Amino acid sequence: MNKVRVYGKAQNRTALGIAHAYTVMYPHATLADLRKAFPNSICPDSGVKELFLPVAEAETFNTKMSLYFAKPDEVLTLGDGSQVALAQVWSKPSFERMVEQGKLYDVEVAEFEKTAHPGQRGGYRLEYLNGYVPPVPEKKKSLAWLWILLGLIAVGVIIFLCMPRGEKVVEVEKIVEKEVIVRDTVYVQQIEAIEKDFNTAQFEKGQAELNDDAKLALHDLAKVMKQNDALRLRIEGHTSAEGDAAVNQKLSEDRAQAAVDFLVNKEGIDASRLEAVGKGSSEPIDPATPEANRRTEFVILD
Repeated sequence: MNKVRVYGKAQNRTALGIAHAYTVMYPHATLADLRKAFPNSICPDSGVKELFLPVAEAETFNTKMSLYFAKPDEVLTLGDGSQVALAQVWSKPSFERMVEQGKLYDVEVAEFEKTAHPGQRGGYRLEYLNGYVPPVPEKKKSLAWLWILLGLIAVGVIIFLCMPRGEKVVEVEKIVEKEVIVRDTVYVQQIEAIEKDFNTAQFEKGQAELNDDAKLALHDLAKVMKQNDALRLRIEGHTSAEGDAAVNQKLSEDRAQAAVDFLVNKEGIDASRLEAVGKGSSEPIDPATPEANRRTEFVILD
């Protein structure tokens, strides 16, 4: 009986979703376990020797061509806190082998969804089936509280022994450890939604002029930036691999710069808070779906 279902909009990101489902179901899995569960033979056309690599090592492969999912929202976090990147080049036969392998671990894949709009990023989501609740890994408990408690007991004993009889014992204040919960900043979700609207607006084929819908999305982006003074963005233009590579590179740069110029000249955003970068066709998110690769990404800078 399957426990997790993966819904995907691009076959390589659906493969990432299958691997993510495995790490959710087996929170104590190591990199060696992940490689054993999904061996390299599943995807011989990945272009790399290992399907899974530590993120720092995977990033060295991405300097010239994006071969691994190594962005912060794409990496797999294992139970020991280490982060792993999955190869992102998947042909249809390799993807089908990945789906069959996932079934061995009670992971099923819903009917494949193609991206709804040209330029919209692929993605995936997980659904838990048949009442399944994923295990929560036990965190190593700190023994600091024990030493604190022993110290307080020792202090209390000394005070008690040294205190003249008849005087009241002063109660020692209890020390309580507080767990700090880190939450995503609200503007992250806002920017993701605006990015989707901007890509839905599309550019005319071979052109870098903004249409009215794209300008409206950038107006919303400017409002978010004005509400968050420390927010800095890199606007990345991407194209599909069709056509001349040099032309695609120049077009991606012009489209990214058009968005930055609008934010600076029309919306009054300080130019120092923005970067325009053209990636051409060097970083496809789905080699089998050119429409998905024609996109603009808003990347939040530290």
